Amino acid sequence: MSPSSTAFERAVTGRPYTHEMVVVHRVFRRESALLPRLVRAVPDGGSVRAAEVAAYLDEYLTGLHHHHTVEDELIWPLLRARAADDGLIVRMEEQHERIDHSLAAVTEWVPAWRRTADCVAGEELALALDEHRRVLLDHLDDEERMVLPLVAEHLSVAEWDAVGRRGLETVPRNKLMLALGALLEEATPEERAYFLGKAPLAGRLLWRAVGRRQYAAACRAVRGPLDAEAGR
Repeated sequence: MSPSSTAFERAVTGRPYTHEMVVVHRVFRRESALLPRLVRAVPDGGSVRAAEVAAYLDEYLTGLHHHHTVEDELIWPLLRARAADDGLIVRMEEQHERIDHSLAAVTEWVPAWRRTADCVAGEELALALDEHRRVLLDHLDDEERMVLPLVAEHLSVAEWDAVGRRGLETVPRNKLMLALGALLEEATPEERAYFLGKAPLAGRLLWRAVGRRQYAAACRAVRGPLDAEAGR
């Protein structure tokens, strides 16, 4: 069943369209896999490039923090009050704590590596990012398999829409096109149509006129060394 038909059914039944979260999770899956590769591709002593990758990592950390904060504040309390399986919500909260712990190891190595691009610090940072990804994927898998069905059952459309609005509010206005591009990059044609259809007309026009090129240029700037390495 396509996302568009599912969205229609949700509209008819008055239940949230939770597949939106699956597409958002793809961004974190992709970026968490990309980051250790970017770190390892920085040459020893390449401090300019290390600073660029570290800034990209900072944006990932901020985005993941906001994503989990929205869940902590708007989803878990409602499910705890309405769903029978309170243990599952405890599990989600514990997984958020494990993710935070994994990121503490990441942030421990970032300052020194950002400053010097030392290869030892870089490998330690990459290993910490590998471990973070392992913990993160466990959480995303559980959330999609066990939590999103509960959301569809126990949250109203308005409550689910509030989750999306809060998430959007955390994105700086000058980053909105980049955020949209990150979301659309691995979306199916049906998913792309759905998300673009939710955007205001001005946003859709801006995406077509400027946003697509802006996102493509940002990807080239970040991923260029990896693409060059793969092409050798």
